[in-house]
Amino acid sequence: QVQLVESGGGLVQAGGSLRLSCQASGRTFSTYGMGWFRQGPGKEREFVVAISGSGGTTYYQDSVKGRFTVSRDNAKNMVSLQMNSLKPEDAAVYYCAATRLGIARNRDLYAYWGQGTQVTVSP
Repeated sequence: QVQLVESGGGLVQAGGSLRLSCQASGRTFSTYGMGWFRQGPGKEREFVVAISGSGGTTYYQDSVKGRFTVSRDNAKNMVSLQMNSLKPEDAAVYYCAATRLGIARNRDLYAYWGQGTQVTVSP
């Protein structure tokens, strides 16, 4: 089992940057694929990015390609999401999630979730 705690959210102007971090507990972090999802007001939780256990494979939602970068440090049990050129439509609660099923876009394949961190982007 793994516990996840996100940090790094906040208020930023459009065009600005934020870096989200997700700290995981446990000794087997490298065996988990990790994902970031987001949920805006009145919207379903949607896939943003995913990274394999080794960090060698990544998936991105089309709308964030070229602006967001996911990375992980297995020695520190941490996964990060660098978000650049933020847009108002990126505003949401961002969730970190873990799966034992490799790397996935489908939120239903993630068994472990953090509590979320709010990202607000002003026009």
